[in-house]
Amino acid sequence: MLELEKLNEFVESHGELQRGRGLVTGTIAFSLGILCFLGVLVFHFPQYLSTPELRRSYNVDVMRMVLLAAMVVSGGLALVNIIFNRSRWLSAFAFLLVAIAALLGGHKVPVNDFADNTPYIGLDWFILDLLGSSLIFIFIEKLFAHRTEQPVFRAEWQTDFHHFVVNHMIVGFVLLATNLLVHKLFGWAANDGVRGWIAGLPFWARVLLIILVADLVQYWTHRAYHEVPLLWRLHAVHHSVKSMDWLAGSRQHILELLITRTLVLAPIYVLGFSKEVIDAYIVVVGFQAVFNHANVSVRLGPLRYVIVTPNFHHWHHSQDDEAIDRNYAAHYAFIDYLFGTAVKSTRLWPEHYGVVGDYVPNGFFKQLKFPFVWKG
Repeated sequence: MLELEKLNEFVESHGELQRGRGLVTGTIAFSLGILCFLGVLVFHFPQYLSTPELRRSYNVDVMRMVLLAAMVVSGGLALVNIIFNRSRWLSAFAFLLVAIAALLGGHKVPVNDFADNTPYIGLDWFILDLLGSSLIFIFIEKLFAHRTEQPVFRAEWQTDFHHFVVNHMIVGFVLLATNLLVHKLFGWAANDGVRGWIAGLPFWARVLLIILVADLVQYWTHRAYHEVPLLWRLHAVHHSVKSMDWLAGSRQHILELLITRTLVLAPIYVLGFSKEVIDAYIVVVGFQAVFNHANVSVRLGPLRYVIVTPNFHHWHHSQDDEAIDRNYAAHYAFIDYLFGTAVKSTRLWPEHYGVVGDYVPNGFFKQLKFPFVWKG
């Protein structure tokens, strides 16, 4: 019981991990242990726990090797800490998770034929995105940190992680709902002539065009979230984050996620962009959505007037006077300069983040109901 209390207290805490006590390696081992256990569950129940669009594109043998490597790293780090009595309570939980994953079959779990039209949650997408994002962006943030004093586990990281988990787990619902809405509401607008013209463009031109089309819709949708009081109730949740890092962008109300994705996907569907172009756009938007919230000191010189950078988007999240209702674009910064909504400041970076008045409560469930109970 004492160990469980320690673990619970550790998970609910924030701040810099003390070095030399096995907390850093123990945290890595414990995090990988959880992902290993979840990964084995996906292998056991792929029809319910994996995303159809995703599992068609990755190689199962490669995923097995990734799972095996994670089990070895997690188990190895945990065992070393246990032997040298470094955060033994944390490493013991990590080793236990790896042991359970191994007992359940580990990377050798057979995957037989299964139905492809079952209801599912995107556990595989959650695992891969969390693993990839944390490895890439925490590394980048340590190399090019804007706020060097900000720890990986900064204040309120738990709330943003809960948003990350939920928004990834229900990716199937979001995709199904947005596809139904797009086809039902905007199917009539399809034009074969325009589609043919777009199909005749070079691949690189179609990629630039799809990003522009999506960002124009994103710009006006985003601006509406700020200027329409009813919509701000939803969007205030996203703006309530007080520390910018790779996880901050995950704080988003599920209704906002559904509305925005539907409106952005609509013109993409109507204009008939090919799967290859859409896949390229998904890679770009996936990277920028995380990178532009990250705690990195990147401005890109003159290119910052063309492309949205972390510096550009950090200003959007600022509660400094000159930043209110500015910098709406997600990809192309020139859109804000074109419509006169770009930040004008003599300072390079903003000072304070969050909503003015700090009236949005902390905690995932509190933020989920906030738009419906706020008296503002």
